[in-house]
Amino acid sequence: MLGIDLTNKRAVVTGGSRGIGRATALLLGRAGADVGIGYQTRAQDAAAVVADLKRLGVRAWAEGGDLADRAVAERLIERARHELGGLDIFVGNAGIWPPEDVPIADLADAQWRRTLAANLDAIFYTTRAAARTVADGGRIVLVSSTAGQRGEAGHADYAATKGAIISLVKSVAIELAPRGVTVNCVAPGWVDTEMAALPYAEGGRARIEATVPLGRVASAEEIAGPIVFLCSDLARHVTGEIFNVNGGSVLCG
Repeated sequence: MLGIDLTNKRAVVTGGSRGIGRATALLLGRAGADVGIGYQTRAQDAAAVVADLKRLGVRAWAEGGDLADRAVAERLIERARHELGGLDIFVGNAGIWPPEDVPIADLADAQWRRTLAANLDAIFYTTRAAARTVADGGRIVLVSSTAGQRGEAGHADYAATKGAIISLVKSVAIELAPRGVTVNCVAPGWVDTEMAALPYAEGGRARIEATVPLGRVASAEEIAGPIVFLCSDLARHVTGEIFNVNGGSVLCG
């Protein structure tokens, strides 16, 4: 049977204490990879993920802190070298989505800066550190969004950061290709995670699902699967790509 075997691969996943990051870390572990996760404040949740990974028989650890701080981001990647002896896979997933609709005319400087720091500065610092550390033939996967491709009214700050991630992926893919390192992007649509709790409330989920051709939002595991595929040898000739995982919603304008 054809499968994904990541035995002895060394991975780091940011935003790994919950949602897509947690699902990705656990799926990497099930495929045999050793996994370190980054988290910001949820130490108890992160510890639970580490415990689940260790029960799978792989090495695992968690590192807390704000990845928009360069020193914290570099410490996360350096810990992979210390704990695992190096890095083969980096998944940049951590980010925020301010749930309130705010038109750009009313968008406060503070929200703009906060979103850019969490979604773009953190990705820049961690990806730069990963590019310096990842082994030849390694994998980098960054998590963007359908919003980064078609925009999102009321969330210009979020859409701008996710569009920038797509451009970053294409640039870094070219830079690292001579080393055999692939760099790709997964772009989810609506996902069943805590981040979307507000718009899903009071019938919002049903209204959202009515706009998705497949008729439902994705589970976190359904986003993790394509991420892990891109980390595997099955995707070794794929680089610089945006892998849409949104039930067809990006097709609907």
